[in-house]
Amino acid sequence: MNSAVSSGSHCARSEMLRRQTREEDSMVLIDMASPEAGNDCSYGSTAQASEADKQQVVPSRVGSYAKPPIDFVLVWEEDLSRNQENPTQDKADTHEVWRETFLENLRMAGLNIDQRDVQDEATAVHYILLNAPWAVLCYYAEDLRLKLPLQELPNQASNWSATLLEWLGIPNILLEEVPDTPPECYSCHFKASKLQWFLGSDNQDTFFTSTKRHQILFEILAKTRYGHKKKGLFGIDQLLAEGVFNAAFPLHDGPFSATPESSQVLGLTQRQVLFQHWARWGKWSKYQPLDHVRKYFGEKVALYFAWLGFYTGWLLPAAVVGTVVFLVGCFLVFSDVPTQELCDSSDGFDMCPLCSDCSFWLLSSACTLAQAGRLFDHGGTVFFSLFMALWAVLLLEYWKRKNATLAYRWDCSDYEDIEERPRPQFAATAPMTALNPITGEDEPYFPEKCRVRRMLAGSVVLLMMVAVVIMCLVSIILYRAVMAVIVSKSDNTFLSAWAPRIASFTGSVVNLVFILILSKAYVVLAQVLTRWEMHRTQTAFEDAFTLKVFIFQFVNFYASPVYIAFFKGRFVGYPGNYHTLFGVRNEECPAGGCLIELAQELLVIMVGKQVINNVQEVLVPKLKGCWQKLYSRRKKAGMGTHPARWEADYELLPCEGLFHEYLEMVLQFGFVTIFVAACPLAPLFALLNNWVEIRLDARKFVCEYRRPVAERAQDIGIWFHILAGLTHLAVISNAFLLAFSSDFLPRAYYRWTCAADLRGFLNFTLAHAPPTFTAEHNRTCRYRAFRDEEGHYSPTYWTLLAIRLAFVIVFEHVVFSIGRFLDLLVPDVPESVEIKVKREYYLAKQALAENEALLGATGVKDDQSPSSEPSLGPPT
Repeated sequence: MNSAVSSGSHCARSEMLRRQTREEDSMVLIDMASPEAGNDCSYGSTAQASEADKQQVVPSRVGSYAKPPIDFVLVWEEDLSRNQENPTQDKADTHEVWRETFLENLRMAGLNIDQRDVQDEATAVHYILLNAPWAVLCYYAEDLRLKLPLQELPNQASNWSATLLEWLGIPNILLEEVPDTPPECYSCHFKASKLQWFLGSDNQDTFFTSTKRHQILFEILAKTRYGHKKKGLFGIDQLLAEGVFNAAFPLHDGPFSATPESSQVLGLTQRQVLFQHWARWGKWSKYQPLDHVRKYFGEKVALYFAWLGFYTGWLLPAAVVGTVVFLVGCFLVFSDVPTQELCDSSDGFDMCPLCSDCSFWLLSSACTLAQAGRLFDHGGTVFFSLFMALWAVLLLEYWKRKNATLAYRWDCSDYEDIEERPRPQFAATAPMTALNPITGEDEPYFPEKCRVRRMLAGSVVLLMMVAVVIMCLVSIILYRAVMAVIVSKSDNTFLSAWAPRIASFTGSVVNLVFILILSKAYVVLAQVLTRWEMHRTQTAFEDAFTLKVFIFQFVNFYASPVYIAFFKGRFVGYPGNYHTLFGVRNEECPAGGCLIELAQELLVIMVGKQVINNVQEVLVPKLKGCWQKLYSRRKKAGMGTHPARWEADYELLPCEGLFHEYLEMVLQFGFVTIFVAACPLAPLFALLNNWVEIRLDARKFVCEYRRPVAERAQDIGIWFHILAGLTHLAVISNAFLLAFSSDFLPRAYYRWTCAADLRGFLNFTLAHAPPTFTAEHNRTCRYRAFRDEEGHYSPTYWTLLAIRLAFVIVFEHVVFSIGRFLDLLVPDVPESVEIKVKREYYLAKQALAENEALLGATGVKDDQSPSSEPSLGPPT
């Protein structure tokens, strides 16, 4: 049932805690109108707007009888069956004191608070509905330097494919008209003294959009104290972590699905528009309505979906070329002379044992493996590696242009440099203040030397976790070696022949399990370390956290493929003198080469991770949602009415942010580029996954997640620099992969020096066992290496080594030179955007000169005139 606030008697212990908390923290709030506060920003504090402030900012109100909106919801659950003698009673009483102190301080900050309760015999769910009055909104909008619209402009959204199809006269099946397209606007920082210049200032009910109201409320919640500041007792995030509140979220704009009757009478809400034209599976072939996403979720979420859509579109040509290269390999399997020689050799090549207790084996038994290796190891992979390297360079260059266009249209080009303010958690705990050289304001400050020391300490922890990953990799290597020996001793001919492949595949699966477990553990550790480092802004905090996690995840995900690509089979030795690791003989590449094993490893890790993630994103939210609804159903039993909006949104899942979404895509980008020479089908699998991923993520944000607080951003952050680093690493990786792991260069050398048709190449790559090994076993055998009869490297080996190193140098220099040329050829910012930015800069300088001339003519001092900021006037 719903009821008003009910107050009960508290035990003496609770009263003692409340008095102690109030004595420790007298909550001296900064009065916005007081002389002591001056004009500085009240970092780490909350305050109530004075009556003078309220009178100053109230305009002629239209719709003054409208019901005040609910800007934010706080929720906590209470166990009514709790025993007073319960050992956890002290903790519950402390939480109750913190909660009451926090809510009281919110009232003192000027917020309107309403409480609704839903309870049954055992539990009660308390909903705190928060609303910010007009005076509070105006004060914090000016304090936070929020940008609000001055003048509407025609929407300038464009898409290169739509422009091309229109120019060619081809119908565009990707284009769809989406209702209520948000207009573009000139905007500037809000000033209460310039209220009349802003659009919609005559109606205070709609002047601040829902996203702006959410940002203001979250800022207040993040700074409000509930105990002593030095003990870190402040902010809603800490209260959620302590379990004082179960949830804190802004409300969605009603249900995501609309009935025909309501949509005809009232129209579609923003959430319903996004569901109808974006989050439905049937819209997979349509452009994303990015302006609508930005309006409802903010620039940070919109930029993620813009990048994901851009990256997915660029995967299409890569997938087509990769599929063609793979099909070429399929045709070459049956016409390749060395492969035919291997399969037709019968008992012509008696191979040396794979372990000390293993028997001799025939090379012809590995016919299937050799044919599978030719699917990926042929001349087409060289072309595809070059293509993908240039593809990655162009992808990033054109994304910079796309990002610059979106940042200009969404008015966030200078957000990080000028507009972004200190994080509330940083502002409340920083030990001192210092002058910001850009804004000229006093801001919280943390000494850079202290931050560097903390970052170095965090780096040590990171290195320790990387060492754990290396230990897991070594254990996987030993597992594969031991498993290969065990399976090769089987009486089953099939198992014995496929022993290396079975060991490799099961090792890949075990490695994937290790990867997923270690990933979860380190993400939690990285969050703790990044908070301890005291980064000033949210962007800096997220960049530091992202870099920590990505370095670890890079080693975690790529350690095994790097080992297979560049180390496996390089330190084997020769018959009679095999090298060992912890007493176990080192692994060697199978008959088909290590490239086929690398392709298998990539498919298991990349595709396996994608399948697991997609299953989690589909099933886990459904299961959690069903459990949440089942858990709350008994609380609503007997009510006979539909749940209120806050109750319906509380049943949704908390939004987990964009970090894991970015991480998944960036790791995928690494698989697509770094090891593409071994698996030309990787772009195809990535494309298919991303088509599903876009709609999965859209559906999560619209239908399954509570509404996140809208955040501003001007780009995708440090993720772009990570992508650029992966692009450079991919060039070097593919150069070494083609030179040392592929048969491309040995075949080319044999074709130049011996036989153009490659007849006899198989015998060319096999060495004879040393005489000592032959005498010991009374049998001769062959093994893959370029060695003489004594086991020493032959002149052919050194010649090929020189050719391979020369190929690496030439390949990377050619690719880097072409990439640099393309970088210079494609400007980072489109010319049209540059012209618009210069035009606005010129108009701003002109307005400033005119304003100063006007002030000089009237004799008004600049610092005494509320009109001394020309950027806040109407656009010229």
